[in-house]
Amino acid sequence: METRAQLEMPPVNYEFGEFTLDVARGCVLKAGEEIKLRPKVYETLKYLVERPGRLVSKQELMQAVWPDSFVTDDSLVQCTLELRRALGDRRQQLLKTVPRRGYLFTADVIQRPGKQVQLPLNDPFALSSGPELSSAKTVRKRHELPAPRTSLIGREQQVAEASRLLLRGDVRLLTLTGPGGAGKTRLAIAVATAIADQFTAGVQFVSLASITQPDMVATALAGALEIQQVASRTIPQLIGDQLHDTGPFLLLLDNFEQVLPAATVLAETLETCPSLKILVTSRSSLRIYGEQEFQVAPLGPDSAIELFVQRAAAVWPDFAISSENAPAIQEICSRLDGLPLAIELAAARTKVLSPGAILDRLQNRLELLTGGALDLPERQQTLRKTIDWSHGLLNDAERRLFRRFSVFVGGGTLEAAEAVCNTNRDLGSDLFEGLSSLVDKNLIQHAGRAEVAPRFTMLETIREYALDRLTEAEERSATRRAHAAYCLVLAEEGNPELSPADRARWLTQCDTEIDNFRFALDWLFQTFDLEWGLRLSMALFRFWDMREHLTEGRVQLETILRLAGAGHSRERARISHFLGALATAQGDYPAAEQFLQQSLTLYEELGDQLGFAASLNALAVSARDRGDYGSAQSNFERSLACWRLLPDRLAIARCLHNLANVVKVRGDYPRARAALREATDIFEELGDRSGAAWSINQQGDISREQDHLAVAREFYQRALTAFREAGDPWGSARSLTDLGYVDCEQGDHLAAHEAYREALQIFAGLGHRRGMARALEGCACLALAQGHAARALTLAGAAAHLRQLISAPLPQAEQRKLDETLLPAWKSVTETAAKGAWEQGSAMSLEKAVHYCLEEPGSSISG
Repeated sequence: METRAQLEMPPVNYEFGEFTLDVARGCVLKAGEEIKLRPKVYETLKYLVERPGRLVSKQELMQAVWPDSFVTDDSLVQCTLELRRALGDRRQQLLKTVPRRGYLFTADVIQRPGKQVQLPLNDPFALSSGPELSSAKTVRKRHELPAPRTSLIGREQQVAEASRLLLRGDVRLLTLTGPGGAGKTRLAIAVATAIADQFTAGVQFVSLASITQPDMVATALAGALEIQQVASRTIPQLIGDQLHDTGPFLLLLDNFEQVLPAATVLAETLETCPSLKILVTSRSSLRIYGEQEFQVAPLGPDSAIELFVQRAAAVWPDFAISSENAPAIQEICSRLDGLPLAIELAAARTKVLSPGAILDRLQNRLELLTGGALDLPERQQTLRKTIDWSHGLLNDAERRLFRRFSVFVGGGTLEAAEAVCNTNRDLGSDLFEGLSSLVDKNLIQHAGRAEVAPRFTMLETIREYALDRLTEAEERSATRRAHAAYCLVLAEEGNPELSPADRARWLTQCDTEIDNFRFALDWLFQTFDLEWGLRLSMALFRFWDMREHLTEGRVQLETILRLAGAGHSRERARISHFLGALATAQGDYPAAEQFLQQSLTLYEELGDQLGFAASLNALAVSARDRGDYGSAQSNFERSLACWRLLPDRLAIARCLHNLANVVKVRGDYPRARAALREATDIFEELGDRSGAAWSINQQGDISREQDHLAVAREFYQRALTAFREAGDPWGSARSLTDLGYVDCEQGDHLAAHEAYREALQIFAGLGHRRGMARALEGCACLALAQGHAARALTLAGAAAHLRQLISAPLPQAEQRKLDETLLPAWKSVTETAAKGAWEQGSAMSLEKAVHYCLEEPGSSISG
């Protein structure tokens, strides 16, 4: 008899359209190229292709594809979604869904003989028929994994990464960690399934969900592996005996977080059994030698939406994502932090609520998200029970820290946590150790190292739970007040005159803490804490103004102004001044006038000459920006007269600078130069190099107004050098935009392009959107000068849209000048083309507009 005898298997291929289902190879081909399908998706297609033109019910198809498992409709829905995506059959031309009845494969199917596939009889997977085959010892291979009843979405990369880790020779214990509801169990089963064939001795799943005593873990392992316990040997030793010489074996232990002390059992088991690897799911790492931790992150936005849609279709077969419900679904998934359990619970509500209605009810996530499948563990039937499970594993000090940390919105630093969560030194444990423990248990996330200090955050679903616990402990009021106090200290650090570098650092810190500032203000307003509310609102004015949160600043300041009533006159005067400045920046000149007149009146009643002079200056700025140069000059002169009676030399210099700007516009160039020379002298005397640079830059403006472009360029270049030496990037960018204008007027388009490019990059780095809009407007003028009318209108449209977004229009005089400059662009192309170019720019995101601006135009830049 031949030792290489062969067994012949006559296969058949099915052809439909441009596809071939190759049964022998177990794959689908398109034009000879294999289309990747999951096994269950392939089986679904094969069953349907073998029955073309026949209505196949859902029940029949599920029984055929999952003969030994109980699955719900959503598994089948997912298979058909993946199948249609792979076949490009979104219009159901190949596979038609018959609502509430089943599926119909409508394509014409042709059967053709396939290639012979020959398997050697001594192949370990070949069919045997005689004693000639190898009589090697056979060991029963275990393959005990739960059959997933739903498909896995958005975890393909994590399955691959975790699988690679577990198959590495130096990794024998892999722990999948993550918060409750993150999908650790489902991911672990997928990993084990993907690499099961690498473990020739088998794979065993052991659920520890019902075990709360660490001493019972060893017994659970013995039971799962059917090991008879012996008095003289430990269970790890017995596991080693059973698995000795059987080959690689994988043990999957689910829900280890409540039995963490039993990690020593795993360490001993690994030591006694070299061929064993262990995959663990836990909300906390095991902290034993050799452990490799793998963080299970929430789903990404696209995957979260896909999961929602699939689970919604399982309870409501006609459910589909549409342009109407897509925004609500996206916001639901965002608010639920991408947690699969929370998304599934929300999707289950689509049986009775629309996505919009679900979103409206998500104010309290924990109450809405109930009603999970009854055969799930009790702790997974509602989101609250899931977090309860984790909370129950904390000690008293950890619970105290956990609930107090919930007052941080968007996270906080170690310093912030110390100030807020341990104000009375009653935490009962070391704060860093407590935070580390909560990070290990996935109730708090480590957000990575920020520029100054590491930062810790909470998922919003978990934070809401912790806030409820804070209320139950009757600590909400004290902790919120401690949080507001911390925010107040941080905000008031920006009140003194800071160097440009220190100011930039403070602004960056405020950017990070903006959600905490909002939360603190909400609390102070709700509790009518006027003293702290006024202080925090005034301290944040610089941040709102410099970071262009103009609308938010007005809303918050107007709120505290209403709450203050007729009291707190000095604070109301300052806040009215700030509101006038913000309204001016928004182009809301009537409101600005009203607020600033109120500020002026209050300061006059208080006899506060400093405040009175500052309010006059602000009134002048507002009048200047609305084009009322006579009133502007009058108020600047009144303000200057007040400042000269006061010892504040810096304020005198700044007022002179502003006055020069107005008299320049009114054509009084000698007086403008005289004011700027005096201002520059004072700035230099006080060592304010940035202030001096601004006055030098404005001298360039005067020369430009008189068409002395070469002289203007020299002033702008001097100012740029001074700004750079002073470390003032905002001033540098402004001088660069002015240089770009002069270079463009002189026909040096290459130099103009470089100046605008650098200015735009600086403004973008600062996040200063008004500056970015100014640079975009300059680039629009440059594009027109180069003959690119459509490009000019696109850039101008992007700039106008940006100003609209931040409610910061150009002053009226500047807007008129820009419109006049761009008028030839509107006339040089058709009306349709012009509107199209403008709308293209208006529709651009800020990032896209910057990228478009920095690109070279279609034709070469002339020199």
